[in-house]
Amino acid sequence: MNSIDLSTHTGRADSLRGLCGGAVHLPGAPGYDAARTPWNVAADLRPAAVAVPRDASDVADVMHAALDAGLRVAPMSTGHAAALLTLDDLADVVVVRMSGLTGVTVDPDARTARVEGGTLWQDVVEAAAAHGLAALHGSSPDVAVAGYCLGGGIGWYARKHGFAADSVLAVELVTPNGELLRADAEHHADLFWALRGGGGNFGVVTALEIRLLPFSDAYAGMLLWDREAAPEVLRTWARWTATAPDEVTTSLRVMSFPPLPELPPFLSGRQLVVVDGALLADDAVAEELLAPLRALGPEMDTFARVPVTAVTRIHMDPEGAAPSAADHTLLADLPEEAIEAFLAQVGPGTSTSLLAAELRQLSGALSRRTPDGGAIGATDAAFAAFLVGIAPVPEAVAGVKADAARVVAALEPWSAARELPTFAEHGDSARRCYSDADWDRLRALRAQVDPGGRMRAGHVI
Repeated sequence: MNSIDLSTHTGRADSLRGLCGGAVHLPGAPGYDAARTPWNVAADLRPAAVAVPRDASDVADVMHAALDAGLRVAPMSTGHAAALLTLDDLADVVVVRMSGLTGVTVDPDARTARVEGGTLWQDVVEAAAAHGLAALHGSSPDVAVAGYCLGGGIGWYARKHGFAADSVLAVELVTPNGELLRADAEHHADLFWALRGGGGNFGVVTALEIRLLPFSDAYAGMLLWDREAAPEVLRTWARWTATAPDEVTTSLRVMSFPPLPELPPFLSGRQLVVVDGALLADDAVAEELLAPLRALGPEMDTFARVPVTAVTRIHMDPEGAAPSAADHTLLADLPEEAIEAFLAQVGPGTSTSLLAAELRQLSGALSRRTPDGGAIGATDAAFAAFLVGIAPVPEAVAGVKADAARVVAALEPWSAARELPTFAEHGDSARRCYSDADWDRLRALRAQVDPGGRMRAGHVI
């Protein structure tokens, strides 16, 4: 927990009082602790102030006031990636929480949606589904659209339709100098490119316009086995992914659940291996594709034709606040030696504090850079490894991080050169998320848009 004296910066933040209809919270005032607490409650944020704007005008007012007071600004929607903010002294930072600025407007004829800056994915998915449309959402229903898209975004349709960042058609934001503008392919094109993958380095996003997809259901679900089956399941899945068409996006997780009464019996106290995901194919093709995995005799099989509104929950990500710590790497390949290294860390007979050791299938559209795409570019990695554990008390964070780091180290011989912003939680991850040319371009744009370094993003460019 930080022990920083906030008094000096809090005095400078006094000028923000009364903004956002009074929803500016200073240290020691009622509401400050609730406002500063992110989704990842293991991240102890102690900023000079927390502002909760109601509209874009409020955001501009906060930006101007912070600029005048010599304070930096950190945009935050839900705070799933708030651990990155704890790597910095936030005593001169105003956190702008976008939870008060939500809403979705769907244009079914254009197959687009206008999404306010703090809106959660489930709200967008449900609004689009009412018109028979789908969105490139993530694996959790309560992640915010803006932060997810700004960091790239990989969901269950990604191998067919690419990064969520590249489904963004326009971004409305308040720049570091307090200007409200709209960036798209024809207006502020360089900034539009940077925003789609460059995170919160360029301003506070107040709204996005995103492209929707013309389908209302998918063949999706999960297959579940006891962890003892992990060696056979992982080897079969690794071979299966090598030939799976782009219509298939899946993950494999080795999971360890504590014996909690609030968990369903099939999870509570269990050590499991789970394959989940979605297939954008008709039932007959999907069943044929899944046959090699189903032949392994899972004790639970929920794969079926489901509405898109159900796909956001197949990964069983926790909804609501949860204390967690994580690590990440990308893998260029998953040969037998890498499988053995992975199993040696989390397979049968091992012990770990990790809730999940995940390998997510990449390639497909994610490996192809498009001419009109954003800064997220493309990745030549075959898999993303994401290691996460629950850290209910501060002392548990170090243990989870150590276990996660051991898995990353074990997989290092097969690691790819890059990382992905929406998975990475290292303080120095930003440089590894982009190609050399894209990094140089992003740095130049950041210097142009924010020469005073007013913005404090999760991944700092």
